[in-house]
Amino acid sequence: MASPVYITTPIYYVNAEPHLGHTYTTVVADTLARYHRSHATPTLFVTGTDEHGDKIARAAAAAGVDPKHHVDRVSGLFRETWQASGIGFDHFIRTTDEHHRATVQEILNRIHERGDIYFGEYSGLYCYGCERFYAERELDGGKCPDHQTPPTRITESNYFFRMGAYQQQLLAHIEAHPDFILPEGYRREVLALLREPIEDLCISRPKSRLDWGIELPFDRDYVTYVWADALVNYVSALRLLRATDFDSLWPHAIHIIGKDIVKPHAIYWPTMLMSAGIPLFHGLRVHGHWIMEGGKMSKSLGNVVRPLDMKARYGMDAFRYYLLREMAFGQDAVFSEEALITRVNADLANGFGNLASRVLAMQQRYFAGCVQPLAATPPAEDGALRAAFSQARREVAEHVEALAFHRALEALWQAIGHANQYVQSTAPFVLAKDPARRARVGEILHELLEALRVSSELAAPFVPETAGRLWTLLGLEGGPRLDRSLPWGAAFPAGHTTAPPEVLFPRIETPSVS
Repeated sequence: MASPVYITTPIYYVNAEPHLGHTYTTVVADTLARYHRSHATPTLFVTGTDEHGDKIARAAAAAGVDPKHHVDRVSGLFRETWQASGIGFDHFIRTTDEHHRATVQEILNRIHERGDIYFGEYSGLYCYGCERFYAERELDGGKCPDHQTPPTRITESNYFFRMGAYQQQLLAHIEAHPDFILPEGYRREVLALLREPIEDLCISRPKSRLDWGIELPFDRDYVTYVWADALVNYVSALRLLRATDFDSLWPHAIHIIGKDIVKPHAIYWPTMLMSAGIPLFHGLRVHGHWIMEGGKMSKSLGNVVRPLDMKARYGMDAFRYYLLREMAFGQDAVFSEEALITRVNADLANGFGNLASRVLAMQQRYFAGCVQPLAATPPAEDGALRAAFSQARREVAEHVEALAFHRALEALWQAIGHANQYVQSTAPFVLAKDPARRARVGEILHELLEALRVSSELAAPFVPETAGRLWTLLGLEGGPRLDRSLPWGAAFPAGHTTAPPEVLFPRIETPSVS
């Protein structure tokens, strides 16, 4: 049996409602989880919300509500959005969950008892938006590089984690494990950081300034710094769900994150685990950012991309396909509804949808849906079709393993394109006019039904709803899965019938410009 897989998204900060950035990360994790499940690999997929810290307390105060009321509302929006979007997570964790609080305090106690936490006074430049201190060299023209606002100088007494004590150990691990951080460019960035001195990490905030957080187990006058709280969710969620086999699952954990949170995940988190005596996770998989065509995404500009708006407008599978096809994992991409519509019309409506519609319509028209035998000796054109889908199967597997989702979809759509060309070159709609060629028409359509079956299996992790609908139209049971894929020709026994076609992807008509 294949090794189990534990897939996580970041837990999303509840200072904003679900948008394009959150959606991409979650769709990637969901696609990867569906792919592994389709191979019968034991898979656990966790997402959730990060609910403590300065920004939450400030947002709640500005809204005139207590922090718990605020986080309950926004966390609920995330959970409801992912459920409505068809995201198949196994667990939704919140950092206000009692079991999470207990795990945070246990791990901090371990680190404290090891002598890796000390008390001291610190004066530094603090960004309330990032909830972290910045060194002068990290600023951009004296401003926070993310928020472009000058940080505030704060002097206060706090607890610090001796992060620097684990610098060389972490450096050695990353050098020895090239797949610990992927793509490679982000690994090089982290290695460069670790080859320079790293400061110890402030892991507390005084209650006199902030009381919305998890109390330090060794000093009730302080709460835990939000990153030292949030990162522990990956352990606390797994302990809650799989306490008895934590040790077998944890080494296979894959954290899928955006490039803006590499440092906490690649340096804070591993060093905390080392100090706490917990083995490191399998690795980080880092994606780029979506850039809005025409400027930054913001409420004031009215260009915030919300997943359920996209679902209502185009269908969730169409939105998923665009996100996975348009972005090369690890690189930035530009979001454009015009480009989305082009993809839907060209790839989904004219490509995949048109193939399914034509084949099922001809199967119904010429044989009342009853599948005919394959050729006893398949002609070369039939062999070429089979070879195209065999190649697609290999390439999809190869590219998904490398998180190159855009390449995986490209490979599948090349096979779908080959099938559409096969329809044109074999011309069953012409042969059907000659009663003597009826058997050949049945053979061609059977080949095409097999092409649709394999397409459904390969497409299921990416466009699950549509793949399931097509599977049903093909008259097949159990849903499309890659672990029980039958040999070509074995899925449609004598007497098998298919259903009439349905429109899988309606073509999107845009207003003409006169």
